[in-house]
Amino acid sequence: MQHITTSYKDYIITTDKSLMNLADIHKWLSEEAYWSKEIPYDTVRTLFENSYCIGAMKGTEQIAFARLVTDYATFGYLADVYVVEAHRGEGISKQMLDLLFGMDWVKYLRRTMLSTIYAHDLYRKYGFTECRYPDRLMEILRSPDMYKQMTEET
Repeated sequence: MQHITTSYKDYIITTDKSLMNLADIHKWLSEEAYWSKEIPYDTVRTLFENSYCIGAMKGTEQIAFARLVTDYATFGYLADVYVVEAHRGEGISKQMLDLLFGMDWVKYLRRTMLSTIYAHDLYRKYGFTECRYPDRLMEILRSPDMYKQMTEET
């Protein structure tokens, strides 16, 4: 898969994992994200290695991130989207999503899904809607505190 790197204001937007800062991604996901508090570093490394990632950098600092869990042919699940608070309002998430959803292979995924509490209006701009057949969807949903519980047990 070809990597794309572009500049936007004082930021670099990239799909090249070698330019991303895994320590910063882990720090944000483990300390700031309500869905993954205390997620272990090894778990973040695994999700990073096994997903199509896009990020925004300011120098060597990872200030935004998102990943698409995908088979690259029919399905994708957008996850772990964030922009560090100090950089919000700069249009960074829009730039990242424009780049990601502008890729030909992403355009041809039959289904792309996500879960969000706050950003419905942002994602609607990229074609996301409520599920047409919600009664067909099922899930196994574990506690958002599962990583904290795992830490306490060890």
